[in-house]
Amino acid sequence: MSDITEKIKQELLLRCEKSRQKNGYDFWNEHIKYVVENAVKLANEYNADVEIVELGALLHDIAVPSEYGEREQHHLYGAEIAEQLLRELHYPEDRIERVKACVLNHRGSKDRPRNTIEEECVADADVISHFDCIPMLFSLAYKERGLSVSDGAEFIKKKLERDYNKLSSRTRVLLKDRYDNIMKVLFVK
Repeated sequence: MSDITEKIKQELLLRCEKSRQKNGYDFWNEHIKYVVENAVKLANEYNADVEIVELGALLHDIAVPSEYGEREQHHLYGAEIAEQLLRELHYPEDRIERVKACVLNHRGSKDRPRNTIEEECVADADVISHFDCIPMLFSLAYKERGLSVSDGAEFIKKKLERDYNKLSSRTRVLLKDRYDNIMKVLFVK
């Protein structure tokens, strides 16, 4: 981890802790740490720029624990925050733009094009995180949405199916056995 990456991580951890104390959701431990871990693995697998990917993964959802802007537009607000933080740390402008692109284009639900391998790594890692922390999906279905057992199960199943289908084709191949096993265990016919 580079010095700049460590500084960004520490800033993010502070924001996540403030958010956790206020809202009770541990955004770092229940989502972002998985995204970072998977993004770096994918970056190494696909020969991407690991520093750009790691910064993009750290910053991809920073607007959420920062409580900045509407959540639906967190990719846009996150890019603004990323730019500000990276400029304050005197990160090179061309690299700031690459990190911002990772933040802007990480959301599968927005059908934004992924123009670089680094953007693909961050977007795919964001999806994989849902397979790493399935209890978070149960919390979303049953606690936050108040769904019945059967409606919650259907919600989670459809969410995992959509997520899997959002992956790039090469990452989908890497995750296929895991995806199939999760679906078999959780959704017995």
